Amino acid sequence: MTKAPNRALNTAAFLQMKQQGEKISMITAYDSAMGRCVAATHNDLILVGDSLGMVVLGYDSTLQVTMQDMVYHTAAVRRGAPKSFIIADMPYLSYHLGEEKAKANAAELVIKGGANAVKLEGGSASRLAAIRAIVDIEIPVCAHLGLTPQSVHKFGGYKVQGKSPEEHEEILIQAQAVQQAGAFMLVLEGIPEKLGKEISAALAIPTIGIGAGRFTDGQVLVFHDLLGWSELQPKFVKRYADLQTVIGKAIENYVQDVKSGAFPAAEHTYYPED
Repeated sequence: MTKAPNRALNTAAFLQMKQQGEKISMITAYDSAMGRCVAATHNDLILVGDSLGMVVLGYDSTLQVTMQDMVYHTAAVRRGAPKSFIIADMPYLSYHLGEEKAKANAAELVIKGGANAVKLEGGSASRLAAIRAIVDIEIPVCAHLGLTPQSVHKFGGYKVQGKSPEEHEEILIQAQAVQQAGAFMLVLEGIPEKLGKEISAALAIPTIGIGAGRFTDGQVLVFHDLLGWSELQPKFVKRYADLQTVIGKAIENYVQDVKSGAFPAAEHTYYPED
């Protein structure tokens, strides 16, 4: 199917895309300007990721991101992308402390932030309970397995997961479990391609890869990474622009014009007849 920019999609449409073999494109956004920029393209859905903690707020991990941060940034993206399907990350500890807390926080992201769905990490028993609880109050849930950034201390860093036979089997079992719990989509991050392919073939729900190989049902990249507006470049990132250099040059040209007196020129100045 060929979609016009800003066409509203939904969970049923994503399932249909998987069934028809059409790849799904997801991009992160963190404010109104980014949302507007992404919504003007043929991109399928937007993720307001807690990665904003690192790429926008300057933290060294996602663990410091709060519910207030996520609601604020999700609402900003929604204002820029009023028709887009938006998934909002549930930050660390927003779904770890019981099902009632998880439901309340998910509802806040929908009601105050304007999200269409929420995403949470992990496939343990408590995570499955959180997925079921949130789905039970009619909020779609995207699951996230593999390299889950909120588990950075447990993993001892941002390391590829699922490399051993035991880890491979555990993630495969968790993938089937999150689907059974009611997740409508699954993000797979930092796993071997073989595992990404196996999970994608085994599940009815669409899988979205980030460092999970070529055979997932779609892909997601961070806005700043794909545009070269970040100093980090993991192996799984393909840069489609070099905004860091472009922006730097533009600012330097502005500074030089100010210091030389070339800016503002006559055309930038107001006169009584204006």
